[in-house]
Amino acid sequence: MTSCLSIYHPAGRVGLGENVFGKDVANFELFQALARHGGLEQIDFLTHGETPVEAIASGLAEDQPLATRITASHILNQEVPLRNGALLRGSHRLDELAWQRRRAVGDQGYSLMGLIHTLAPPGMRHDITLAGVAPTQIWDALICTSPSVQKAVSALYDDWDAYLAERYGLAKRRRPQLPLVPLGVNGEKLQACADRPDVRAAMRARLGAGPNDVIVLWVGRLSFFEKAFPQPMMQAVQAAATRSGRRVHFAMVGWFPNGETGEALYRQAAQIHAPGVDFHILNGNDRDQLGQAWAAADIFLSLVDNVQETFGITPLEAMAAGLPVVVSDWDGYRYTVRNGEEGFLIPTLGGPEGALPNDLMAGHALGLTSYQKYVGAIAQHTAVHIGRATEALTQLILSPDLRRTMGAAGRRRIATTFDWKVVAPLYSDLAKELGQIRKAAQLGAQGSRRHPIKGDPFRDFAGFASETLTLETPLQRVGDADPEALEKHLADDLSLFASGMRATPIECGEILGLLRSNGDQTVRSVLEAFPIHRRRRVHLTLMWLAKYGLIEWLHDHTAP
Repeated sequence: MTSCLSIYHPAGRVGLGENVFGKDVANFELFQALARHGGLEQIDFLTHGETPVEAIASGLAEDQPLATRITASHILNQEVPLRNGALLRGSHRLDELAWQRRRAVGDQGYSLMGLIHTLAPPGMRHDITLAGVAPTQIWDALICTSPSVQKAVSALYDDWDAYLAERYGLAKRRRPQLPLVPLGVNGEKLQACADRPDVRAAMRARLGAGPNDVIVLWVGRLSFFEKAFPQPMMQAVQAAATRSGRRVHFAMVGWFPNGETGEALYRQAAQIHAPGVDFHILNGNDRDQLGQAWAAADIFLSLVDNVQETFGITPLEAMAAGLPVVVSDWDGYRYTVRNGEEGFLIPTLGGPEGALPNDLMAGHALGLTSYQKYVGAIAQHTAVHIGRATEALTQLILSPDLRRTMGAAGRRRIATTFDWKVVAPLYSDLAKELGQIRKAAQLGAQGSRRHPIKGDPFRDFAGFASETLTLETPLQRVGDADPEALEKHLADDLSLFASGMRATPIECGEILGLLRSNGDQTVRSVLEAFPIHRRRRVHLTLMWLAKYGLIEWLHDHTAP
């Protein structure tokens, strides 16, 4: 059987612009890696619009040919995932896709695969729980990128199940699988980017770094409220510079979500906490400059303190670039970095349960407090050990050999575990594994295909109208409903609203001709005059013709 995969990508376009978020980078590189290394013959992108397949393919290929055939279709074309057996989405939302699958092809039609990028937003956590009450199945999966995420999502579902049991007396609900599959990086590309002696020399000269100076590098969004407060890093770099007696530079590469205000805050903090360190801010939207920074740096530093961070791509990029890393002992970081091997994990301290004011949580839940203030407040009261970070940085500053040893270990770690060449096949393998579970499952009787909340409006609001069109409703042509009367409505832009849902103008004329030739007809007899695949549109067109007085439906009414 041809190995194919469907990817639900609403935007259609692929590629990276400016001010990108980590999830956007991760999804783009994942899709690209699946096309290059996933062992797939074809990937079918399902989008919300008319996206030229050439645009998707060229965006994925960049400067390298693709071994995988790319196609594009609309998400409502459910025959595509039904044929392929799996539908991957680069986000956590599976609930609506599960309902769409049930309506279109049934629960056992194919497997759903979602990807969790963060767990911090309460709204996102709520969305994840919806997958537990939507018709998701054991052959579906919410992919967790680290053991910490896997543990947290499992606990989230346990708490949700306990609440449902308390509220409704329900037993444990069926939930999707929670497999552990990491993200990856393009190791060869990053290594080639970093291993450029001429670029290294030029960038270091630009930063004013001498041959014996040490450059400590941060890469990522420059957001103290969603990534990391910079002061502990600045304090640690300053203390390490003082202890080592070496001239140290701290370069932060990224972009500021709050623009000049954010940059001013970072520069002020650097003046206060790292006055003896050469502090640089570089534009992370400039890909060439980012590449030059990887080449010029000696040590990578990322002391994240924010619950927004769940995996962390930049430490992987740093390892691929051959840099030793000093990072927080924090969720995904402790999964990708091994303390004492590729770098150092710095202890972190979280607050006790119940310490946060209820106003913070309730205020965010009610929309009174922004998400940024919410997670920023949590991060402001989360500690990363500055003393241990200072010790780690000092060791690395004083020992070029240790830097080389840990940098080499990082590259080996990427090559064996976190290169996309290794990771992408894991996603393909997961799709196959879920397919085996789906085919072996004994589903039993499936429930209603109707979404209980977002169902058919004609059913949900059937009591609003005085009558409902049925297959036995008698129809007759209104006396003056001739082709000229029909043309009048076909020329009226208001009458043409939502015309894409209805029959063609020719078919409208055929309906009126049928009623003129044969007299009164039931809805059933009119529908039977058309091919099966056109009957839904004809059925809806009868309502439109009735709306504008071209056909009559009242039983006791005599047409003029």
